[in-house]
Amino acid sequence: MKTKSMRERLLASSMICSAALLGLAATPSFAQDAEGEVSEIVVTGTRIPSPNLESVSPVTAIGAADIKAQGITRVEDMVNSLPQAFAAQGAALSNGSTGTATVNLRGLGATRTMVLIDGRRLMPGTPNTLGPAYAADLNFIPSGLVERVDVLTGGASAVYGADAVAGVVNFIMQRDFEGVRVDAQYGLYQHKNDSPIADVVRASAAASATPEFFGLPDENVRDGETSEVTLILGVNAPDGRGNITAYAGYRHVEPILQINRDFSACTLNSGDSFAAAGCGGSGTAFPARFGPLDGGLIVDLDGPGNTFRPSTGADVYNFGPLNYFQRPDDRYVMGAFARYQLADWAEAYADMMFMDDRSTYQIAPGGIFAGTFSVNCANPLLSEQQRALLPAVGGGTCAQNPAGTFTGTVARRNVEGGGRQGTTEHVQYRYIVGLRGQLGENWNYDAFLQYGRVAYNQVQTGFFRTTAIQNALNVVINPATGQPVCASVLSGADTACVPYNIFQVGGVTPAALNYLETPSFQTGNLHERVANISLGGNLTEYGLKSPWAADGVGVSFGAEYRREQLDFSADFVASAGLLNGSGGANPPVDGSYDVYELFGEARVPLLQDMPFARSLTAEAAYRFSDYSSSGITHTYKLAGDWEPIEDLRLRASYQRAVRTPNVLELFSPQNVVLNGTTDPCAGLAPGAALVARCAQAFGLTTAQVLAIEQNPANQYNGRVGGNPNLDPETSDTYSVGFVYQPSFLPGMNLSVDWFDIKVKDYIQQGINQDLVLTRCLDSLDPFFCGLVNRDAQGSLFLSPQGYVEASWLNSGALRTSGVDINAGYRTDLDRFGLNDMGGIAVSFVGTWLDELSTQPLPGDPYYDCAGLYGAICSSANAPNPKWRHKARLTWNTPLSVGDWVNSLGLSVQWRHFDSISLDAFDDDPQLSNPDVAYESDRVLGSRDYFDLTATWTMKESVNFRLGVNNVFDKNPPLTGSSNCPTGPCNGNTWPQIYDAFGRYIFLGMTADF
Repeated sequence: MKTKSMRERLLASSMICSAALLGLAATPSFAQDAEGEVSEIVVTGTRIPSPNLESVSPVTAIGAADIKAQGITRVEDMVNSLPQAFAAQGAALSNGSTGTATVNLRGLGATRTMVLIDGRRLMPGTPNTLGPAYAADLNFIPSGLVERVDVLTGGASAVYGADAVAGVVNFIMQRDFEGVRVDAQYGLYQHKNDSPIADVVRASAAASATPEFFGLPDENVRDGETSEVTLILGVNAPDGRGNITAYAGYRHVEPILQINRDFSACTLNSGDSFAAAGCGGSGTAFPARFGPLDGGLIVDLDGPGNTFRPSTGADVYNFGPLNYFQRPDDRYVMGAFARYQLADWAEAYADMMFMDDRSTYQIAPGGIFAGTFSVNCANPLLSEQQRALLPAVGGGTCAQNPAGTFTGTVARRNVEGGGRQGTTEHVQYRYIVGLRGQLGENWNYDAFLQYGRVAYNQVQTGFFRTTAIQNALNVVINPATGQPVCASVLSGADTACVPYNIFQVGGVTPAALNYLETPSFQTGNLHERVANISLGGNLTEYGLKSPWAADGVGVSFGAEYRREQLDFSADFVASAGLLNGSGGANPPVDGSYDVYELFGEARVPLLQDMPFARSLTAEAAYRFSDYSSSGITHTYKLAGDWEPIEDLRLRASYQRAVRTPNVLELFSPQNVVLNGTTDPCAGLAPGAALVARCAQAFGLTTAQVLAIEQNPANQYNGRVGGNPNLDPETSDTYSVGFVYQPSFLPGMNLSVDWFDIKVKDYIQQGINQDLVLTRCLDSLDPFFCGLVNRDAQGSLFLSPQGYVEASWLNSGALRTSGVDINAGYRTDLDRFGLNDMGGIAVSFVGTWLDELSTQPLPGDPYYDCAGLYGAICSSANAPNPKWRHKARLTWNTPLSVGDWVNSLGLSVQWRHFDSISLDAFDDDPQLSNPDVAYESDRVLGSRDYFDLTATWTMKESVNFRLGVNNVFDKNPPLTGSSNCPTGPCNGNTWPQIYDAFGRYIFLGMTADF
């Protein structure tokens, strides 16, 4: 598994040698590209040709200088730093990771955000049917070639495709490069472990029967190293009519374990405080348990090693420390952009891009996850004391009924085998060939074919096979040898079986683990084919213009064909659901759809150079789509732009988008996974008010309700899967704003835009599981109660037969609104009398989230998650602060030291996240949940992070960057397990939004030849 291929070794070694020869790398100083993040973008949002077009829809741009100043090696970190972006799949997820990195604009989901490379869509990133989103993988983007990133909200669906509901992220790549460039960077995290949670871990260790599982890290740690090197080669054609720009890159990321941070060294319980609640854990613990967690039997570590004692609720396993906080990753990229002008009217072009990315998730060791198994009373591995206590089916104990059987809950953590891992590889290809050119002075055309493919492979290790567990627990004496042997060996049913001695401390053998641990394999392919032709023109010469405007109508229209195809399969043990603790069956899937589209847009100048109308322009766009899966849809846009005076421009737009279900939403198989955080009916005490309600809701007796076991890890099953009967969802987007560039203050710009997006009949992966249980018990509504399927023990976690139905469906509506603020200022300090002191640049991007509401079903009231987090509001997204901003101040100094230090730039960045309240405390009855309204989780405190960066040039062609992010090593806000959904919440916090790993230090360089 660890052996690298010859291709990998050659590629890595060649680029590492290049970096070693050239030294460390850096970017140009801020003075060379100090526009920052706020500027008017000419390309993104329209195909209409115009020499001075400004965007009607709100656009935020991240320039190359800002990208370098952030010390970015992962593109996801660059995009997620923007206030408009909510956390999605990324490197800080382990349990629930797909191995990809996605972007989620406005909190509407990654499937509603379109990712483009130079205005052309990027294919979805994985055929993994367990993934939460059919979305592009940002790992595919070579960060060293990103010239600019445009983030556009609204007005994009009719232009680029109906799935651009929340907006578009357009990566503008560097092309027409000439020469040789090496870009390299190294970074690591440094953190001082001084959290008061360390005392909680120590107290839990002192009270635990297994204190060895409650370790703490060193006080000062340095880990999570990231390194990246990119080689860019560019050459022009000898006749000057073409160019080829080629690149190759390698990125390596070291893992971080949760044990490496004191605040994540145990899984925190929720309570009045973390100190009072202590550390929690999983009921699948060590040593082995037989029967319920509270009142069953557990192997006594303080005895002779083969005796039982009564188990209690404290006998849980601290499963957090071995989880990856940051996944390890190795990524190779290479590709080329080529163009050649065949004639004055024809330029041929081609893009070829490739990525091979391997990432590994790791979660706690597997074992026998609390489920029903049988142990024969005559098992020779049982001691006499254990036989005297172990109950036999039909009454009495195993000592009283030696021919009998114990059947009940058996649980044991495989601490000898180490963590469960999944090594995921995505190999992606993207090819484009096209022809474009000018047809006279007023028209241009562009025709291209695009093919994208993703090949997916995953190997999972550390899981036990369920049937093997049962065989290994049914042990007898071999009459031929007098030694313990599996009964299945003597019967011939399974001659490979090895007894699993969990009754004796130290009794587990390597041979038993080799028998039980069963690797599984998954593979899949995703194909996207696109054919597109478009024609754009200026109709001024044809007289199609307003009598009050000098410029005529600009138009663009065309046609597109696209085919999406996905296939996925797993080996027998995974497809049949035979792996213990990995969810249900994972059957194969093979699905596809086609879409034929016609599109057009027009820009009509109505007034120009008139009083109170320096310009007044209207825009319209329309897209007709015919899907093989969903039929015909219509997408359109209306927008206007009014510049009453030179300093001020007003803009407004309306967009209708119709998003059809994608391949995963239609065809992904039914599967049982961890999907919820609560079961209100579990662990109830006699006399509790909910006992009678639970019995009534689910047709249980009082005794059956009282016997429902609570999961100490607060993880419960949901059954997810596709739905071929899904209908399209419809969205309406409104935006109104202004751009102010005062003439009395050159270099200053300010834009403020209000947005309002509503998605009706929205497609979601089931109604929120915790909300389903709450609504069922509050109303006894048969619809909600019918979604809950309890197993024979009444549980929602002990077996795959217990779950809440969470398949894809058309539900109610999503609604979000807020205000984006972008500001920038750039000036020489001479203006303020500070002669020869260089210049400054200031940029600011902030978003105020007014509303982020969900309507579970048509006709239901909305619940608003703006400013909230928790089991309902963060089941798919990270916490939702009402206010986020980032601001950067850059001083482009005049300082220099010979040829060694020139163009020195110093900058400081301030990133702010507002405080966020727990949804369970909210007054809305759909959110209010006293069962999980714990004081420890009431508020995620606000966070302010400060970053410092210095850039300088050496010998004119080598540019360095040195920086520290999270200078003050601020710890992230923490959440107890009752309000920490599996996936987005990892290590008691939300690492895809907060700086969870500590202070990040980086050094990089860019060298041109």
